[in-house]
Formats: sequence, C-alpha cells, structure tokens
Amino acid sequence: MEGINKTAKIQFFFRPFSPNPEIQLVIFVAFLAMYLTSLGGNATIAAIVHTNYSLHTPMYFFLANLAILEIFYTSSIAPLALANLLSMGKTPVTITGCGTQMFFFVFLGGADCVLLAVMAYDRFVAICYPLRYTLIMSWSLCVKLTVGSLVLGFLLSLPLTILIFHLPFCHNNEIYHFYCDMPAVMRLACADTRVHKMALYVISFIVLSIPLSLISISYVFIIAAIVRIRSAEGRHRAFSTCSSHILVVLLQYGCTSFIYLSPSSRYSPEMGRMVSVVYTFITPILNPLIYSMRNKELKDALKKALRKF
Repeated sequence: MEGINKTAKIQFFFRPFSPNPEIQLVIFVAFLAMYLTSLGGNATIAAIVHTNYSLHTPMYFFLANLAILEIFYTSSIAPLALANLLSMGKTPVTITGCGTQMFFFVFLGGADCVLLAVMAYDRFVAICYPLRYTLIMSWSLCVKLTVGSLVLGFLLSLPLTILIFHLPFCHNNEIYHFYCDMPAVMRLACADTRVHKMALYVISFIVLSIPLSLISISYVFIIAAIVRIRSAEGRHRAFSTCSSHILVVLLQYGCTSFIYLSPSSRYSPEMGRMVSVVYTFITPILNPLIYSMRNKELKDALKKALRKF
C-alpha cells in the first residue's frame, strides 16, 4: 500500500529535445504549425464529406471517420507536447494524466489501424463485386464496422494501460519522449517489466499484423481484379481509388511497426522519439493531402467549396 501511495504521488517530466531554449522554440513553432495544419486538413475533409451529398458513399464515410479519428489522435498528444516544449520540459504530468494520455493514444491509434483495414475491405468489395457493392456495403454495416473499430481499440488499450500503470515508479521520473509512450514509460519502472513488455508486444502484434494481413489479402484480390479490367481508363480509375489508401497504410504501419514490433533490446529512446514525430504529427498532415491530391471526386468537391468563399 505504501508503494502504491508513493507511485500515485509521482509526477513525470518530459526530456527536452535540446537544452538550448532557442532550438526548443523553433521545434515548438514547427510542432504547432504541424498540429494546426493537421487539424485544418482533417476537419476540412470531414466537413466536405458531410456537406457534399455526392460524397455520401461508404468510401467517403470511412474517410471522414478516419479524418475525425486523426483529429482526436493528434490532440491527445499535441497540447502537452507543446506545453513542455515551451517550458523546457518543466511542465509536470501526474501519473493519472500520463495514464489517460496513454490510454487515448493507444485507443485511437488502434482504432485507426482497424479502420484502415475496413477501408481496404470497402475497396475490395467495390472493385471485385461492383454490381453487389451497394447491397453488401449497406449503411448499417458501415456504421457497425466503424463502431467495431472503436470498440476493438478500446478493448486493446484499457488492459494494457492498466497493466503498465500498476508498475511501481520510484526515483527516475524523466520520460525520454514528448508524450507518455509505453516503451518510454516502462523504462522508468523500478520492477521487472518482462511480462509487461511481452504484453505490449503481443497487443502491438494483434493491432498491427492482423489488420495489415487483411489489407494485404484484400489488395491481392484487388490487383487481380484490376488486371482483368480491359480498358486502360478503367484500370487507372480503379487504381487511383486505392493508391491513396496504400500510401497512408505504408506510412502508418511502417512507423508504428518500427517502434512496437522491434525487439526491446534494440529500442533506442532517441530513435523512438524521432520516429514518433512522424506518426503523431506528420502522418495526420499527409493523410488529407494524399487523399485530396489523388482522389478526383474529393478534389472537385474541395474546389467547389473554395469557390463559394
């Protein structure tokens, strides 16, 4: 009980990127610009899909939900990271606050990964079974798949967060990161974390490998169907609806796999922090850019919306 009380009183601090305040300020401006760009881009995608009746299809429904997820996902990280950049790592976060941030980060990140798999299934049905597409991808199924993504993210996040924050934390309270990432927090525990590392690896494997396997299987069938399309224009149109999704999947899964599926003995705090910048700040910016640049219908809807202003 005394150990639990001591742990409950601990406050964490995040290590600055640099001891130089001027460099920290430059990084703060860069992070703030990326965060605001991400919010603006994803909010625009969600708003365009919501207000444009021609985009009320399953594909754009999932895209709008992905954009909303990205907004909350980035917002679970950015405010605290920005505060710590300005304060040179002197902004404290309680163990409850750290656990809350970790829960929402894993919850939203897991839901994001599952939703990308759902989007791959949607493209598979659209290209392989075009005549039955509206029948298979009914609105009730779309809602169930989206809710299912959130439920799976929640069920994976909650037990892992509880497991990690039952660890005792003693003297070292400086997290070598800019948010409460699981590997970085576990390094501060003054107890054996082998079980916790194994749990993290297993859950990460489930969250990353199973959806990625489903995405890969979907695209094997999609590519086979595209090759059979006789007209070059038809092949180009079919591929253009999938290429944006493939790019987003490669960005999201590539970075997160590097962090969470690498052996713990090879985990580098500095490298982990650098790679985390990509999937917490840069990828949420690229998602709306990739989709808006490579999708003709969405691009046309954006142009129409801009003309009104």
